[in-house]
Amino acid sequence: MIPPVASHDRTAARFLAAAVYLVLAGGVSAHAQGHLKAHYRISMIGVTIGYVRWSVEIGDSAYATTASGKAGGIFSVLFSGEGAVKTEGAVANGHLSPSSFAFRINDEDGKSEFLVSFADGVARMRTSREVEPSENRVPITEKDRHGVMDPLSAVLIPGMTGVDTLAPENCARVLKIFDGRRRYDLALSFIRVDRVKLAGSYAGPVLVCRVILKPVAGYRPDSKLVKYVAGRSDMELWFAPIDGTAVLAPLRVAMPTLLGTLKIQAEQFDSAAASPPPPTANSEMPSR
Repeated sequence: MIPPVASHDRTAARFLAAAVYLVLAGGVSAHAQGHLKAHYRISMIGVTIGYVRWSVEIGDSAYATTASGKAGGIFSVLFSGEGAVKTEGAVANGHLSPSSFAFRINDEDGKSEFLVSFADGVARMRTSREVEPSENRVPITEKDRHGVMDPLSAVLIPGMTGVDTLAPENCARVLKIFDGRRRYDLALSFIRVDRVKLAGSYAGPVLVCRVILKPVAGYRPDSKLVKYVAGRSDMELWFAPIDGTAVLAPLRVAMPTLLGTLKIQAEQFDSAAASPPPPTANSEMPSR
């Protein structure tokens, strides 16, 4: 029998549940264009407990990405509910710059909605509706809102200039994330280059990075589950390239929990380079 989770630990569970919904950018070539459609299965010790669907569109001057997910079943004491997120932003100076981030979750604690705007790397709350009270959390300071990205943009990582997309150097980074409620860092480091083969979908190399969760603000300091996960060095993020861009997207996540390893594994990971626009009537003809 699975033991019940205390109320303050359910808050930490929501912290991880949000990560589940969001796992599904740094920088790209200024003229890179491509899109991704992915479907992920969430499992615990081999038992399916949910799914995530993710869509990414990267254009020449703008990008948009959406994700939705649901979790429950036998492990609903830890992960239960459904959520949806959306990010829009600009492609400028070789970087993805988010302008807005919307997050909605409906779980056992009720409905919560957040709408955050970004300007020059500074996050500002535009709308916040949540059932759970905000007391007993580490307060978010003005400094915590600077130099951050939303979760969706942050986990689309860019290949560094002058190196291969799957080079070990691309794991050497810290993702500074603000999701409207919590501020945390994901510190990445290189583990290995591996290969995967998904039936009827992506087959090829993947970049495997170690990821360490570092809570900064907005979390409950007495949460046992956050204490258990934060600082661990046995979590992994697997990244595969999005065709037509220099961006890597998550293909697999493995993280420890009190009951075993939680996995978020892509069953479908289809990306393609966007077709160039047709020439206009005013386009210059090539010289003979």
